[in-house]
Amino acid sequence: MKIPRIISDWKPIFQAKKYGNYINDHTIIQECNGTWHLIGITGFGGGPSTERYFVHGLSEHLEGPFYEHSKVIDTGMLAWAPCVIEHEKNYYMYYGPSPTRMAVSPDLHEWFGYEISLQGNPPLTCHRDHFVLKCGTLEWLMYVSGIYKGRGCVSLLKSQDLLNWKFCGYALTSGPELLLKPAWGAFESPYIVKRDEWYYLFVTYTDCSPETYHQTLVFTSKDPCCFGCYREGRGGAEPVAVLFGHASEIITDDNGDDYITTCGWNGMNIPYEHCVSVAKLAWEDQ
Repeated sequence: MKIPRIISDWKPIFQAKKYGNYINDHTIIQECNGTWHLIGITGFGGGPSTERYFVHGLSEHLEGPFYEHSKVIDTGMLAWAPCVIEHEKNYYMYYGPSPTRMAVSPDLHEWFGYEISLQGNPPLTCHRDHFVLKCGTLEWLMYVSGIYKGRGCVSLLKSQDLLNWKFCGYALTSGPELLLKPAWGAFESPYIVKRDEWYYLFVTYTDCSPETYHQTLVFTSKDPCCFGCYREGRGGAEPVAVLFGHASEIITDDNGDDYITTCGWNGMNIPYEHCVSVAKLAWEDQ
């Protein structure tokens, strides 16, 4: 097992100006031609009820700068926390809030909405902050923030075609002892990294106060479907690291170096106001 550590200062890479004045939950993906794309929540109000489209930035380098290209998914409905993956030369975007929505693009610019099926999904289980991981040759796992027994959780769904998803339980739950108990759940923005035989779940743990806004817990498991129950030191799952970061993604650049991102609303003690920022990430021996 390795322990992730932030080993550099933060560097701003993308600032929205035309379509918003901040960037919150986001996704980063590299096109086959080498161009990096960053798509994230934006707006001018700085609150979830006003977030109704995403801003799209482009760069030749992961460390930026990204330039503000366009807005996407402007349907007049709430649009939160995109996740984009590539499969067979198409790009699939999953986003919330409930119900889970999907759009497909051949080029990361033009997006076409598609209906998807969620099977066996209990109320409030799947409603925001999607992350999709390919596991094996014909299976995908979807992780989403939600509520279980009135407390925060990360729900798990599986698919073999990216269109039909079956609820399969909870990848991470929380106990009644937690200090953070917002009505929407304290776990946000799950992101999975696989290194050797271990899976690392990065998840923001916050009640959206400035004091906890940049608090990312890292859990480990050899089973990507089960990371246990977090009880804040009272037994159960324990994070191997607590990192500074909000809605963080872990991205590997063209040189094989890993980076962690952070972002968020204005006035929340983010390293650079209005921006997505990156810092280098190292994996140290336990």
